[in-house]
This record gives sequence, structure tokens and C-alpha cells, in this order.
Amino acid sequence: MNCEIICARDVTKRFGGLTAVNGVSLEVQEGQIFSIIGPNGAGKTTLFNCISGFYTPEQGEVLFQGRSLRGRGTDAIAAVGIARTYQNIRLFSNLTALENVMVGFHHRSSEGWVDAVLRTRRFKREERAAVNESLKWLRFVGLHGAANTAAGSLPYGAQRRLEIARALASDPRVLLLDEPT
Repeated sequence: MNCEIICARDVTKRFGGLTAVNGVSLEVQEGQIFSIIGPNGAGKTTLFNCISGFYTPEQGEVLFQGRSLRGRGTDAIAAVGIARTYQNIRLFSNLTALENVMVGFHHRSSEGWVDAVLRTRRFKREERAAVNESLKWLRFVGLHGAANTAAGSLPYGAQRRLEIARALASDPRVLLLDEPT
């Protein structure tokens, strides 16, 4: 397999006596739209969890741009450029739509906790940039008018779009959408 962006090679994930993913191999080229389909319980979400670092497969490996993701945490995998949405919506329901999208920037910012506490120029500059970029993604998914609305009060479809905007805000090379519709 020539791995350009994502490769899974013989990925197997077991939970006790249940094999949820059994020897799955796939290759996704950069710019390609790739779909994994199957009935409920087929292991699609489990495969996504193996790719995004929630689970480590018992066998096989996942490569991103030719490098193994084995042993990397979800934050490290997000930082290299893999973002995802979830089968069950995972938003911060008490935060606004804008604040939820801004969460997608956490690994892109260069300011530290001292900058945040002291509200330095760098902190303010990066916060402005994050707000502007977040508003761009809210416009992209059709939620610009809901920027100041609590995420938990949005209708289900809008929450799905908000989750996609948050994932896009991380500037991913690969976007995994788990049951986005």
C-alpha cells in the first residue's frame, strides 16, 4: 500500500470476546472523499476510534502521511491534522456556538497560560483571530446568526453542523465524519 494521507493495515479491535473490527485495510488519498458504510454494529465507529486515537488496535496499524499513529493520544492526533465528529453529538451545551467552534483552535494557539492570565497582546491578538476564523466556519455551515446561542438550545441538525464547524476550525488535513446526517 502506498499511503498518501491515511492507511489502515489489517486493523483489528476486540472488546473481550467480541471482535468489533477484524483485519480492516483501507487507503485514502489526499483530496479523496471516502465513505465507510455498513449496518449498525459493523464497527464503523470503532474503526474511527482506532484512527483518531480513542482506541489502540490489538493488531494492525494506522498510518497518517506514512507515519504510525500507534500510541498517540487523541490530542496528538488532532494536532497532526486529523479532526472528527462523533456519532453522538459532543458539544459543550452551555457554551455558545461561537465558543464551541473556538475550542477547535486549542492546538493551533501559541499563547500559554501566563498570556491568558495576564491577557497579553499576544493573547488578545490570537483571541481576535480565533473569533474571526470561528465566525467564518459558522457562516460556512449556515449558523452565523446563532453565534451567541447556547449550543444545547440549538436544534439537532444545527448541532450537527456546529460540530462540523468545530472540527473544521482545527484546520485538519483529514476530516472524519461519523454519521453526520
